Amino acid sequence: MKYSLDHKKYLRKLCMQDIFIHVCRILLLALIIGLWESVANSGIVDPFITSSPSRIINKLSEMFASGTIWNHIFITLEETILAFLFSTIIGSIIAIILYLCLPLKKILEPYLVILNSLPKIALGPLIIIWMGIGTKAIVTMGVLICVIITIISMLNGFIAVEEEKIMVLKSMGANKLQILTKLIIPATLPNFISVLKINVGMAWVGVIMGEYLSSSAGLGYLLVYGGQVFQLDLVMTTIIILCILAGIMYFLISIIEILINRKRK
Repeated sequence: MKYSLDHKKYLRKLCMQDIFIHVCRILLLALIIGLWESVANSGIVDPFITSSPSRIINKLSEMFASGTIWNHIFITLEETILAFLFSTIIGSIIAIILYLCLPLKKILEPYLVILNSLPKIALGPLIIIWMGIGTKAIVTMGVLICVIITIISMLNGFIAVEEEKIMVLKSMGANKLQILTKLIIPATLPNFISVLKINVGMAWVGVIMGEYLSSSAGLGYLLVYGGQVFQLDLVMTTIIILCILAGIMYFLISIIEILINRKRK
């Protein structure tokens, strides 16, 4: 495909803007790390309390060299992926059912709002009693954190589809199920991707909260243990690992978004 000179200039401008933004992000991160290391080494802040990038790197090297960190990473990652998948699938199915049955939606809507506003940590003791201590309780906590948000977000996306388009399909004799599969779901794919992005973060929150309550391994367990024995290097290192893993999951969702957008075009 041949582009005009003006269009090429416009594309080049967009490319330069993207490069500028990425460079600024890298420089900002380097600045934060440099300042953190400087204030810790100079004694302005106590590195025992705040740790420092060099101490975190040393701790990371020590943990990976001994191999102890891998088990904790795999356990938390497995729990997070399970919570993410279960909450997304269950929430989407419930949202579809509520959309197909509007009277049921009107009945359950206030309960969904109340459950969404309820601090899920308050359910921790009940979850432990019902599900026991371990993976089931932790995944359940993650699902509870994500599933209500998924239901509400997906349902709002379904309802937001233009009524004119729905009326066109109805005039052609389409039933509710056909309207859902041919119009509603394809039209709300961007909304679904947004839900996935939200659930990535919320699943990690739920799993770490669950590991705070009942776990003998995992990154949440390391956070609790590090705080109890005042190993702040361990706490900060675990936080960095969590950031990296969450970032990778978010990046994978972004790739899925790009692929879907390309297919739609």
